[in-house]
Amino acid sequence: MKLLLDTCTFLWVAMDDPALSAPARHLFLTAEEVWLSAASCQEIVVKHGLGKLPLPETPARYIPRVREAHGIATLPVDETDALHLSTLPALHKDPFDRLLVSQSICKGLVILTPDPLIQAYPVRWEW
Repeated sequence: MKLLLDTCTFLWVAMDDPALSAPARHLFLTAEEVWLSAASCQEIVVKHGLGKLPLPETPARYIPRVREAHGIATLPVDETDALHLSTLPALHKDPFDRLLVSQSICKGLVILTPDPLIQAYPVRWEW
């Protein structure tokens, strides 16, 4: 299985947070590929900058360190991903999550997320 991590999922993996469900943890550990979107990196930077997301170090150090430690690849946002947004219904108000949905569809990835709004889209997801 090829997984795209929701931003919260990435953070829970990083912190070994119990909010990461046992099935989600198993999928993460056994996935063929695991990706973190550049959109999630942007979301983390924005929330950290607003003081809403404390981290043990700057996002510029934290994100790559955690990604590398867990074998998570970076998924850039390309034009196809961005333009596909116009075809999605406005179910989710969070632009970062909508972009993850778009990337998942365009790249054929499964989103690992607990977010019920993401699960309402015609996208493959697991939790």
